[in-house]
Amino acid sequence: MARLVFGMNVSLDGYVDHMAFAPGPTLFRHFIDEAGAQTGGVYGRRMYDIMRYWDDAHPEWQAAERDFAAAWRRQHKWVVSRSALEVGPNATAVAGDLEHAIRALKSAQDGEIEVAGPDLAHSLTALGLIDEYRIYLHPVVLGQGTPYFAGPRPQLRLLAHDRIDEDVLRLRYVPV
Repeated sequence: MARLVFGMNVSLDGYVDHMAFAPGPTLFRHFIDEAGAQTGGVYGRRMYDIMRYWDDAHPEWQAAERDFAAAWRRQHKWVVSRSALEVGPNATAVAGDLEHAIRALKSAQDGEIEVAGPDLAHSLTALGLIDEYRIYLHPVVLGQGTPYFAGPRPQLRLLAHDRIDEDVLRLRYVPV
């Protein structure tokens, strides 16, 4: 049975914003390794549209960007949307009963499946489907934006913590 993991870069005040701060080389390598080991990812429509950037090769990319793109392209993507949706390579649109679809996905797969996007994570948290939360805490204060937890905070227990980059901590939590 697969495990659903929701992990994102987060500011000290709890916001996610891929444009406000980016991972350094060590953290980016960590994300490449994680993507390479994951079975796939469950995406909300908006996050999937952002990540489609990695479907196309860009001549200005360095080796790390090419490595991440290769890992992301290899993964299967399940894209949740309430409306009709065209998906790219190695992706499947998921519509209808979210709980039933994700429970079936977890049962049919092995390994780790990334949950991408705070809104989708909020829905899956409410259904009790997320197995682990990973917060990559950056020393940045945004003051506003999209919160990591898009709704009520689930009860969590700290599983582990470690320094991933010079000033980024990874906090791993499981639901209580």
